[in-house]
Amino acid sequence: MKMTRRDMLLSSAALLAGGSTLLSQGALSAEAHAARTRAPLPAPKGAHYTPVVTPNGSTLPWKMVNGVKEFRLTVGIVKREFAPGMVVNCMGYNGQTPGPTIEAVEGDRVRFLVTNKLSEPTTVHWHGLFLPCGMDGVGGLTQRHIPPGKTFVYEFPLLQNGTFMYHTHSDEMLQMAMGLMGMFIIHPRTPESPRIDRDFCIMLHAWDIDPGTYAVNPAEMLNFNMWTFNSRIFPGTDPLVVRLGERVRIRIGNVSMTSHPIHIHGYAFMVTGTDGGWLPPSAQWPETTVNVPVGALRAVEFVADQPGDWALHCHKSHHTMNAMGHAIPNMFGVDQQGVAEKIGALLPDYMAMGKDGMGDMTMMEEMGMPLPENTIPMMTGKGPFGPLEMGGMFTVVKVRKDIAPGDYRDPGWYKHPKGTVAYELEEGKLPEAG
Repeated sequence: MKMTRRDMLLSSAALLAGGSTLLSQGALSAEAHAARTRAPLPAPKGAHYTPVVTPNGSTLPWKMVNGVKEFRLTVGIVKREFAPGMVVNCMGYNGQTPGPTIEAVEGDRVRFLVTNKLSEPTTVHWHGLFLPCGMDGVGGLTQRHIPPGKTFVYEFPLLQNGTFMYHTHSDEMLQMAMGLMGMFIIHPRTPESPRIDRDFCIMLHAWDIDPGTYAVNPAEMLNFNMWTFNSRIFPGTDPLVVRLGERVRIRIGNVSMTSHPIHIHGYAFMVTGTDGGWLPPSAQWPETTVNVPVGALRAVEFVADQPGDWALHCHKSHHTMNAMGHAIPNMFGVDQQGVAEKIGALLPDYMAMGKDGMGDMTMMEEMGMPLPENTIPMMTGKGPFGPLEMGGMFTVVKVRKDIAPGDYRDPGWYKHPKGTVAYELEEGKLPEAG
């Protein structure tokens, strides 16, 4: 039976007192991958591209073997930290989900040595790439499934450039639901014009993880409760750090079960590409929200000419929340005090919610309401002015004048110039002159 948020509220005290019977013993491990953003791999000598940065992720290293760029991928079970205080048992590549970003150049010949450490067969599909049919990675159709413990070789030339993905094409309902996916970036052989100064990539995904557990439910089709940027939920998402005046590209991939309208504050971007290729300038269009359908990719670009901390998030409101249940009634405006007192006599940790909105969900632990282990509040995160009341697919684009080229370290919160922050109007006073 699926656990709703109402179930979580009513049973939290019993869960904690009883040692949380929903948990697998020893499931939380110090090996859980904290997933901080790693520096991009430097472009080889003579290359004309800007290396891609994967927020909360990394780029897959390679070595040149007789003129072929050789990469190694190991498929296995990984522990992924979605945010501090929450670790999930997933599937991934090279110890992470999404897998490390693959980065190469149009015209390269690439080779992938894929070792399967799962207990069931798997394959790798190269989403959007033009390649020999026998390298396409569809188990049973174009190749034998990779058995547990075996290594298969994929090798092909890169005939195009753009934004692509790689993911399993074996037992997809389970393996993709649990995180077997990654980005595949192919840079053009010749310099781009205009040049891109910062190039980010984000993989979108949806998960169903009952509060108090570590396991993903792969059978869910609609009612997901976790939505992630690169398998991280806010406040665990790292910011996209940008130097004022730079041209920025953000590549977004989606293999979840629903579309995601990704919205940026403070800017309009141009939609410049899909997994089908780059759009000619005459076909590009301006947006502040780009919808990324299931199984698709979008690339957007803008010039970072406005300093500040600008939100970047999915515009489906439930997708900026965590541990989201779907069976709780709307209690806004309903006085529950009398009922809460009676329930409190049976469950001392019970706390009525919803009379004045759900913003108090950000303060659940501070208000004395314990959560099941390995669960974080529905809305969380703090900014310089108080609770952000966000979760899930939410991060911040931090644009600063004093960021050095190639520096992706978090500069902290934006210091607003005097007179540029909304303020409370005192009773009887007129607004200050502009």
